[in-house]
Amino acid sequence: MKIKHISHFNRVSVLKSFSSMPNGDEVSICELVNSKGMQMKVMGYGATLTSLKVPLKNGNLIDVVLGFETLEEYIKSYDLPSAPYFGAIVGRYAGRISNGEFKLGGKSYLLNKNNNGNSLHGGSIGLSQRNWKLKSKKEGKNPSVTFTYCSKHNEEFFPGDVVVDVTYMLTDENEMIVEYVAHASQDTILNLTHHSYFNLDGHHNSVVDQEMRVNSQRILETTSAGIPTGRFLNVANCPFDFTNSRNCPATIDTTFVLNKEKEYAASLYSSDKLLRMSVYTNQPAVHVYVGGNCFGQIKGKDNAAYHPTSGICFETQNFPDAPNHDHFPSAILKKGELYYHKTIYKFKSF
Repeated sequence: MKIKHISHFNRVSVLKSFSSMPNGDEVSICELVNSKGMQMKVMGYGATLTSLKVPLKNGNLIDVVLGFETLEEYIKSYDLPSAPYFGAIVGRYAGRISNGEFKLGGKSYLLNKNNNGNSLHGGSIGLSQRNWKLKSKKEGKNPSVTFTYCSKHNEEFFPGDVVVDVTYMLTDENEMIVEYVAHASQDTILNLTHHSYFNLDGHHNSVVDQEMRVNSQRILETTSAGIPTGRFLNVANCPFDFTNSRNCPATIDTTFVLNKEKEYAASLYSSDKLLRMSVYTNQPAVHVYVGGNCFGQIKGKDNAAYHPTSGICFETQNFPDAPNHDHFPSAILKKGELYYHKTIYKFKSF
């Protein structure tokens, strides 16, 4: 379906039918526009960000996130050799859980295993492949939309009903804010993140000529399967030292422990240094991943052929496998408590 152009500023346009799921359920898509002309599109399937167009000094707009043209292609992408999760909300547990197993309240839980014998990004069918419902929209200054989903008890074998609201907002400072609020019917674990692949040169290019910086002196040591060992490694004088701006690596799949005494979590510069994205979060870590490969099976937006360095993710979140490490920040969401996660992606054109 073609998305009509919205000429109004500070508006939320709700296009009721992006397409429909195989079961016939309608999938909503919303377009937000701020006073500066920044544009965002979000759909209900996976509460997925499908487009983020940022205004440049020269008056042009650049779409800085990878994605597809149709719902069918998003659905099909989860059958690729390595699903990209383009723009989706990931959960119930972002990252890996070792052997798909954890203990809570003296009871062992065995989750669906979908990654080399481990559970990754919520299991076989996580929140990224669910059809979230449009809950509310706000027009005027700082337009926003909120999507909601109720993950039922035992979905992917996680305990408890969990209700998650995710709000996407555009501010007049050219910020995209993603805010998560959740509560559970019983004690459970929860770790949500946003999985956009950013490319500040446009999604036809590689990110290896763009520079990134991460506010971290430590990373999580992991096994060859990406499971944390429980140890922390200092980044000084090693390939993971991004305390100063350096080119994006061609390969990275690493969790950085954030320094709370500084404001930002990470930043990314376009190759010509004319566009910067700064990331801010209340989470303890950012997982950085370079990828986007669609293996020649699905074309991206504007017929782009996505490859292994098409985009970079800044997945703000708790530590992977935290339920199995007592010295990691707790990932337990208790009955009667609220999960709250806020991440800001701020853009500035030079």
